[in-house]
Amino acid sequence: MRSSSKSAASTARLVRPEHLDELPPHDPRAGRSRRDLRRVHRVMGSLQILVGAITRLDIRVSPRRILELGGGDGTLLLRLLRAMRGTWLGGDVSLLDKQDLLSTATRREFAALGWNVETLRTDAIEWARSATREQYDLCLTNLFLHHFRPRALAELLAAIESRTGAFIACEPRRNTLSRVGSRLLFLLGANDVTRHDAAISVDAGFAALELTGLWPAGCGTWHIEEYFARPFTHCFAGRRSRSFRS
Repeated sequence: MRSSSKSAASTARLVRPEHLDELPPHDPRAGRSRRDLRRVHRVMGSLQILVGAITRLDIRVSPRRILELGGGDGTLLLRLLRAMRGTWLGGDVSLLDKQDLLSTATRREFAALGWNVETLRTDAIEWARSATREQYDLCLTNLFLHHFRPRALAELLAAIESRTGAFIACEPRRNTLSRVGSRLLFLLGANDVTRHDAAISVDAGFAALELTGLWPAGCGTWHIEEYFARPFTHCFAGRRSRSFRS
């Protein structure tokens, strides 16, 4: 099943380098920008959108192995696991990122919820091309897929499809409202890195069924929905048939 949206954005995707990706992990401006992103997630309603996508996928059985691509400092995933406490029973979490940004305090909070957490310090495309046979019940990404041009993105999605039972991606929606919102981040006190990258991210974001179009062909066993999650998010949610069903 594939849901549709009204129309694609009037402009094509434009992928350009973002400042945060180029700064050293301990650069003060990078640290400030990562803190800004936590506020941005709250304004975007990222947690509620993730929970809504889980509901759409009809995930009834607790996933035991979760992978987050571009996991960053792990704080958004930690908030999700808090929200799902009592429904999800705990297990193993892997955060894949080129930088290890997981703090000791955050690691302890994962453990307190019953989740063992590890960081996989590698490039996502290298992970996609690797011969790993690791399988996950659920794979998540947040503000990550828009960094990739179509060919690399298709390669990454193919690896995700083969290694997980369900996949949720929350990305910038490429539309006028998001462009306006990206230019108002100064109201949150966001620094120059965050303000620059927000505008770049929207231009590289998604509309209509662009991610569905890059999903591996012939994967008819997947239930897929791609939709606009207001106010600023483009969401892709897919579940392999029979995954997480009672």
